[in-house]
Amino acid sequence: MTFLPQLRIPATYLRGGTSKGVFFRLTDLPVAAQVPGPARDALLMRVIGSPDPYGKHTDGMGGATSSTSKCVIIAAASVPDHDVDYLYGQVAIDTAFVDWSGNCGNLSTAVGPFAISNGFIDPARIPHNGTCTVRIWQANIGKTILAHVPVVDGQVQEIGDFELDGVTFPAAEIQLEFLDPSDDGDGEGGSMFPTGNLVDTLDVPGVGSFQVTMITAGIPTIFLNAADLGYTGTELQPAINEDKAALTRFEAIRAHGAVRMGLIDSIDQAATRQHTPKVAFVAPAQDYVSSSGKQIAAGDIDLHARALSMGKLHHAMMGTAAVAIGTAAAIPGTLVNRAAGGGEREAVTFGHPSGTLRVGAQAAFVDGQWTVTKAIMSRSARVLMEGAVRVPADTL
Repeated sequence: MTFLPQLRIPATYLRGGTSKGVFFRLTDLPVAAQVPGPARDALLMRVIGSPDPYGKHTDGMGGATSSTSKCVIIAAASVPDHDVDYLYGQVAIDTAFVDWSGNCGNLSTAVGPFAISNGFIDPARIPHNGTCTVRIWQANIGKTILAHVPVVDGQVQEIGDFELDGVTFPAAEIQLEFLDPSDDGDGEGGSMFPTGNLVDTLDVPGVGSFQVTMITAGIPTIFLNAADLGYTGTELQPAINEDKAALTRFEAIRAHGAVRMGLIDSIDQAATRQHTPKVAFVAPAQDYVSSSGKQIAAGDIDLHARALSMGKLHHAMMGTAAVAIGTAAAIPGTLVNRAAGGGEREAVTFGHPSGTLRVGAQAAFVDGQWTVTKAIMSRSARVLMEGAVRVPADTL
C-alpha cells in the first residue's frame, strides 16, 4: 500500500497568557481548510492530536488540557479600522469536535505579537522603541480587542519581568482592552444579562436549585456561590477534577444554564457547545495556598473565583472568564459583586488556583440596563516554536 507524504503547513506555537496554541495564517492553510467546514475541523483536530481516547495527545501538538488544545487562524482584517481577524478553535480532547462558539482571552494576548511579526501591521505604525497597538477583530464573537505590544529595536519584546500566576517564567507585559465585551446586541443570548436579572434561581433536576448570575461579558458565564455547592472557594484542581460526580453535576448545571441563557434550545445541544457557557463559583476572600505552594493572604484579594473549561476545573483562569468576573464585580448585586464585598468598583483582584489576577471593567447603568464599555487586563506571550506543522495528507 502506498502512502502520501505528510502535508507541511507553516505554523507558530505560541503561549498566550496561561494557554498555548498553534497559530496559522489563513493563506498558509490548504485551500480546503481556508473556509469553515469539515476539512478545516479535520485539519485542526489532526494538528492537535484529537480525538484521543487515551487523553494524552501523544500524536499531536496538543497538551491534553483545555488550556493547550487550541488553534488560531489569523487573516487580514475584514472590518474597517482593524488590523487582523482572529478566529479561535477549541479542540475537544477525546471527541471529534472543534468548538467555534467563543473567544480565548489568554491566546488573545498572542495575536498582537503574531500580527506584528508576520507582516499584518503597516511598518509605519510600528515604533522602533515603544508600544504598538494592534486592533484585533475577534471573529468568533464579533468584538474588538486592543493589544498594546512592547517593541524594542523594531521587534516584539517578549522577555521581561512581568509575572503572571499560572506561568512559570516572567515575560514582557502586554495590556489588553476588550471593547464593548458584553453581548448586548441582537446576537444569541441577547443582553449582557440574558434573563434581565442580576441573580436568578436555576433549577437543575436531580442536582438542586441554585442562585446564579448569568452574564455574557467576555464569554457567557454562569456564576454560583461556592458555599451553595459545598465548597469553600479555595479549591485546587484535584478537588474538582478527581471527583467524577462533581464534574457530572457541573455539566448538568452548565447545560440547564445554557438553555436559560438562550444559548441552546435543549439540554441535548450542550454536548455540541462545550466551550460556552462557562461555569464558575465564587467566594469571599480568605487565606489559601496556590497550586505552586504560594501563600496568599485574604488581604491581597477581593474574592475567590474558580472556573471550569471543557468539563474540568481550569488550572488558573481563562482570560474571557476574567472579563466576565471583572464586569460582574463592577455591577452591584451580582453574586460576584457580593462575594467581593459589594459596592461600586472599577477593578478587582481575585484568587484562582494558580494565584491572583487583577482585571478592570467600566460598567454603567444606562436606559434601564447595565452596559460595559471595556475590560482591561495584563498578560504576556512568547513564541515557543515556529516553522511548520505536519499532518498526514489524507487528513483533509
